[in-house]
Amino acid sequence: MMGFMVLAYGFVAAFVLTSLSRNRRDARPDAPILTYAGHGLLAASAAGACLALSAAALGVAPGFTLG
Repeated sequence: MMGFMVLAYGFVAAFVLTSLSRNRRDARPDAPILTYAGHGLLAASAAGACLALSAAALGVAPGFTLG
């Protein structure tokens, strides 16, 4: 499941960044759905970073237990 989520994140990120750069190059306004998708990617990245930092702070790693 994690592999699918990483693949989907990569596809969406590539699509959004490519579309935004093309719109900037052509001097066109961005579609609202691209803005929403970009905000969703930002939120997913921030949530993933917070989860990774909290896991590191708690010492949770593969092969280790909290007990």
